[in-house]
Amino acid sequence: MNETDYPLSEVPADARKGLVSTSLVLLGFTFFTATMWAGGSLGTAFSFSELLFVILIGNLLLGTYAAALAYIACKSGLNSVLMGRFCFGEKGSKLSDFILGFTQIGWYAWGTATLSIVLIKTTGLPEGLEIPLMILFGFAFCATAMIGYKGLDWLSRFAVPAMMVFILISLYKGLIDVGGLSVLAGQSGSGSMSFAAAVTVIIGTFVSGATQATNWSRFAASPKIAVIATLAAFFIGNGLMVFTGALGALIYQQADIVDVMLAQGFVVLAVLMLFLNIWTTQDNTIYNFAVAGCNLLRTDRRRLVTVSGAAIGTVLAVGGMYNFLIPFLILLGTFIPPIGGVIMADYWLHHKGKYPLLSSVTLPDFNWHGLAAYAIGSGMAYYSPILPPVVGVVGAAVAYTLLLKVSVPQVKMRSVEQ
Repeated sequence: MNETDYPLSEVPADARKGLVSTSLVLLGFTFFTATMWAGGSLGTAFSFSELLFVILIGNLLLGTYAAALAYIACKSGLNSVLMGRFCFGEKGSKLSDFILGFTQIGWYAWGTATLSIVLIKTTGLPEGLEIPLMILFGFAFCATAMIGYKGLDWLSRFAVPAMMVFILISLYKGLIDVGGLSVLAGQSGSGSMSFAAAVTVIIGTFVSGATQATNWSRFAASPKIAVIATLAAFFIGNGLMVFTGALGALIYQQADIVDVMLAQGFVVLAVLMLFLNIWTTQDNTIYNFAVAGCNLLRTDRRRLVTVSGAAIGTVLAVGGMYNFLIPFLILLGTFIPPIGGVIMADYWLHHKGKYPLLSSVTLPDFNWHGLAAYAIGSGMAYYSPILPPVVGVVGAAVAYTLLLKVSVPQVKMRSVEQ
C-alpha cells in the first residue's frame, strides 16, 4: 500500500480491504473507555428494559449516520475532509479540517494522560513516573498510526478479539454477582434523565468519531462491506460499550470496564484491557488528526503530521490541559454532526451520487451554500432542547438543499490538483 495512505486522493481499487479487516479496524476505534462512562451515566437512570431501548435507539441513530457516510466514502474513495472540499470549497474546507483535527488531538491528550494515571493507580507505581509515562505512551501510541491502515489492521486483529473475550468474562461474572438477569430486570431506575437526554449522550460521545470513520470505510472493497462494517462498529460495538458501562454502574458503581474488572479480581486482565482499549482508540485518533492535518496543510507527508500531532497531544497531556479540554470537546460534538449533514446533501443532491476525480476538477475557494448550511445546522443543534446531534445533521442537510436553489456568486476558482 502507498505509505501515505492516500491522504489527498481517492483510494484506488487495488488498495481496498475486505469485511474482516474493515470491521476490526472500526471496532478497535469504537471500543473506547469514554463510551463506557457515558453508559455509566445511564445505568441507574432507567429500568433495565428502558435502558436496553435507549441503547438500541441511540446506537441505531449513530450507526445509521456513520453508515451513510461510509457508503459515500467507499463509492468515492474519499474521506470526510476530502469530501469537505466539494461542499465547503478549497479554502472553506480548512474549517472542517481544523474542527475535526483539533477534536481528535484533544482526545489523544486525554487518552495518553488517562492510561498513565490509571496504570499508576492500578499497579502502585511511583507517582513520579506519571509524566515520563505520558511522554512514553504519547509517542508509542502513534507507531501503528504512522504505519497507516496496515498498522491499525495488525493491532486490531489481535486486540479486538482479546477485548471481546475480556468483556464477556466480566459481564458473565457481573451477572453472577448481581444474582442473574431476573434481578437486573427488576431494576426500576431513578428517572433522573430523560429519554432524549440519554440518546443525546450516546450519540454525542462518539459522533465526532463517526464523522471521521470514513478514513477507514473508504478502504472497503464494496459499499456493502463499508456499511456492514460501520454498523458493526457503531451500532453493535459502540452499543456493547454503552451496555457494559451501564451494567458496571448498576452492579459495581463503576462504569469503566477496567475498574469493574479490578473489583471482580481480574487484575491482569484489567491491565491488558486498559492497554488494548486505549491503544486501539489512540492510534485511530491520531490517524484521524493526521488525515485532517494533511488536507489542512495540503501535504502528503502523513507520517510527519502523525508524529507532530502525537507531540502536541503529549504536551497537552503533560501540561494537564486534558482536564479542561473534555467539556470543550463534548461541546464540539454539537458542531461536528452538521459537517456530515452537508456532505450527504452535497453528494446526493448536488453531485447526484458521484463525485468527479479530485485531480480533474476545479472548485471555488469557498462554497457559500455549504458554509451557510453548516452554520445554520450548528446553530440549530446548539439551541435545540432535544437530540442536538440529530437536529444538527438534519438541519444542515435541509438548509443545504434549500440554499442550492439560491444563486450565489462563485469566489475565485482554482484547481485542487496537488
